[in-house]
Amino acid sequence: MRQLALDPSQFLGEFYISFWIPTTVLTAALVIKLPTIIRLWRDPLLRAVGGLLLLACAVFVFCTPSTIHRVNQLTGVPNMSAPWCYSLITAMSGSGLLLIVTWRNGLSDRSAVTRRTVRRVVLGYLGVIVALWVLFLLADAPVERVRDLDTYYAGTPFMREEILLYLTAHTVACTIASRLIWNWAHTEGLDAWLRWGLKLLGTGYALNLVFDAAKVTAVVARWSGHDLDWLSTNLAPPVAALSAILVAAGFILPHAGQYLHDRWQVRRAHRELRPLYRLMRSASGDTVPFVLHATPELRLTRRETFIRDVLLPLTRYIDTDLASRSYDAALTVGHPAQAARALAAAIAVLDAIEHKRRSPEPAEPATGPDPTDLLRDIGPLSRALRRPEEIETVRARVTAPTTIPLPLPVPE
Repeated sequence: MRQLALDPSQFLGEFYISFWIPTTVLTAALVIKLPTIIRLWRDPLLRAVGGLLLLACAVFVFCTPSTIHRVNQLTGVPNMSAPWCYSLITAMSGSGLLLIVTWRNGLSDRSAVTRRTVRRVVLGYLGVIVALWVLFLLADAPVERVRDLDTYYAGTPFMREEILLYLTAHTVACTIASRLIWNWAHTEGLDAWLRWGLKLLGTGYALNLVFDAAKVTAVVARWSGHDLDWLSTNLAPPVAALSAILVAAGFILPHAGQYLHDRWQVRRAHRELRPLYRLMRSASGDTVPFVLHATPELRLTRRETFIRDVLLPLTRYIDTDLASRSYDAALTVGHPAQAARALAAAIAVLDAIEHKRRSPEPAEPATGPDPTDLLRDIGPLSRALRRPEEIETVRARVTAPTTIPLPLPVPE
């Protein structure tokens, strides 16, 4: 029962998230995107992504208490960090809206509505930033506050309006962006990685609304003489940090996820070709030269090329009748058509290798089947070689002697 009566500020203090953690994650996202941004600088979508990530990093760097105090000292103004941090947050909010509008509508959308929307967002948030500085110049805030400025000056003329202005601008941007993202995430035909990235972005923007609600509640409580400062000083910062981590992950996931998926596909294809590669190596006596710094894509291409180079002349020894009977036998055993076709090809290739060993030159040159399908379907063929027991089962049915059933005796 004593734990239930714990002060919320003390409870939330245990879950403090350093602002340097989201800064690191956001910087990682920016580094991943930076080469593409530089290479395709004319792309407005990439510029919007780069601007948002850069501003988000700046927010968490300049909004840490140590940086706030240092900026105040360098400028000689007790709370100069306030309009500076509020301006960064506002610019980040506007940049997020621009990104969502550009991303959602697509680069091909050059309609007047889109251009007008972008212009309104830019002018609107630039106007908010100008107003923040004007209000700060009009306000009287002589006492430096590095953690609780929002609640400490909640009732101070002009500072009150400045605090409400940046929170309103941030809330409006996060509300619109969150709604657009969630609507987009539930549309049909999206790539799985993009869909999960959008869900992370939507969750991050939704948490930003929790940040705004905590801040506004604490400020309004001050107006009515209540003390809910812990919402602003203890709840809002970790929520903002977690939100930034999710937003950064939302940007990273589609890029990194697709990259890792493609690499995994290449490595899996390379590994699946190993049985057929070993068979072709034993048939030819050659190997693929090892290259120390070869990329996975290059190793896969070299293995595919080697297999096809060995398999092509081997098709002259393939018995098409054996392949046809093997296919029928595999279907009879119960294999699906695709698996039966792969098993039949494996049996025909193994038979061709034995035939070539017995007779280096075929009896009738150039009488083999059309090699197109065989050279194209080396993946299923290699997978079939991983199942020697199935190959033997089908081969046994093909090579088994046909028996003529004896006539049944006629009953007397």
